[in-house]
Amino acid sequence: MSSHRIALIPGDGIGQEVIPAACAVLDAVAIGHGLSFTYDEFDWSCDRYLQTGAMMPADGLDQVRHHDAILLGAVGYPGVPDHVSLWGLLIPMRREFQQYVNLRPIKVFEGVPSPLRSARAGEVDLVVVRENVEGEYSEIGGRMYRGTPQEAAVQESVFTRAGVTRLLDYGFDLATKRRGQLTSATKSNGIVHTMPFWDELVRERAARYPSVAWNQEHIDALAAKFVLSPERFDVVVASNLFGDILSDLAAAVAGSIGIAPAASLNPEREFPSTFEPVHGSAPDIAGKGVANPLGAIWSASMMLDHLGHPEAGADVLTAIAAVLAGSGVRTADLGGTADTAQFTEAVIAALPTAG
Repeated sequence: MSSHRIALIPGDGIGQEVIPAACAVLDAVAIGHGLSFTYDEFDWSCDRYLQTGAMMPADGLDQVRHHDAILLGAVGYPGVPDHVSLWGLLIPMRREFQQYVNLRPIKVFEGVPSPLRSARAGEVDLVVVRENVEGEYSEIGGRMYRGTPQEAAVQESVFTRAGVTRLLDYGFDLATKRRGQLTSATKSNGIVHTMPFWDELVRERAARYPSVAWNQEHIDALAAKFVLSPERFDVVVASNLFGDILSDLAAAVAGSIGIAPAASLNPEREFPSTFEPVHGSAPDIAGKGVANPLGAIWSASMMLDHLGHPEAGADVLTAIAAVLAGSGVRTADLGGTADTAQFTEAVIAALPTAG
């Protein structure tokens, strides 16, 4: 029996509803794979911020440092600025735990039509590998002359050789295990220092992976090609900002951002990695029991892969695909009438190990 201790951070809004769904699927798939999970739940959220002035306690990161993984629901609430919720919880966690890879798989599933007629199930299957701890999202900068006609804001980007190289190595290595194709997102024709540096490092690392065919695309053209021909892409490596934008665009191409998973990984496993759906807290539907749990369930599948149980992770993904392709069970965002519990039950029933 292999056991894992998981930190649960349901967060805000529908995060409170989709995390229990993901745990139910994890417990169900565990039976057939000799696994067990222990969950410790933390109330870190915008609600906590409104009550205490902090998203998490001062020693919060130490409280989860020794967990095997973190499963997070959603963060965000009206009245709490997004930069407060992000910089009060997610970004400190990513940086303290060196979660430098943000992994965003994108698939068009049978039974979930893409808004693009040319994006078909079985053809669109890509992964965005986003740098997650530096780049454009640095803390360096500030504002001067506030409230005057001379007011100015300065935000610095930080690209380090170590930070970019380790991200690129992860992307190239992943490409060797997939279809052997890698695309680098750049903008070196307009951003004169950081992006040429990025391009140089891509060329350096590519020489170490002769089996991977690679190219680079300027971010504006790449965004257009994600829409015009998403099936051409396999692994896409991108800076923090570019990867953030591209991954949400690709999720929309796949039919719904509500199904999209994400992982913030510390590949060396020196610290826990975080797994979360990307749909946000959706306060307009929170508490109604109608949230789509698919993104959280798929994130749990990614967690199983990371913890060294790829067969269990594959079983969860197979069950998701089976429900979408072979049943009429759909939540409202996918055009159906099923509630969160009904969709979760359908996934559990479809697990290959359920019988």
